[in-house]
Amino acid sequence: MGFLDSIVGKAFRDEKAGRVVVFSADRRNRGYLVESEAEELKIRAFLKMFYIAHFSIFLLGMLLANAWSTFFTHLEGFGRPAEHVQRAMGISLGIYSLVVGLPYFLLWRSYKKSLLSFVSPQGEVLVSGKSLGQQPLAVLAATTGFGIIILIAVIFLLVRAK
Repeated sequence: MGFLDSIVGKAFRDEKAGRVVVFSADRRNRGYLVESEAEELKIRAFLKMFYIAHFSIFLLGMLLANAWSTFFTHLEGFGRPAEHVQRAMGISLGIYSLVVGLPYFLLWRSYKKSLLSFVSPQGEVLVSGKSLGQQPLAVLAATTGFGIIILIAVIFLLVRAK
């Protein structure tokens, strides 16, 4: 639970106005005052529940999508999967978007709807600076781009004609 506590702990800050919670789905410069320690514990429990569901959907969905796409790409009428990489990847992405995308979309909608039930809109404050867990957008984009380049290189090396 230490990993989960560290993720949830990044949502809370001590500001001049008092203890503030900054939700990941909100604007970066907006936070909400936490009235009491009981409120903070209730928000922490909600965020833990959300992140457990978040990780479960991604992990179990990835495993289920991988198993189903492997089954469909190895059917008799499709030929060898190595001969039809685009079709196999299309099947995998389609099943992944159905198995993971739909449940995660529903989870995200319910998360966004229930955010304001834990805090009052009158307790909205502007927060200063960034939390320790936030990275600049350029660093995130560069890391993602580098990962995509490595993935393309690995796929190229595995698929190239020998």
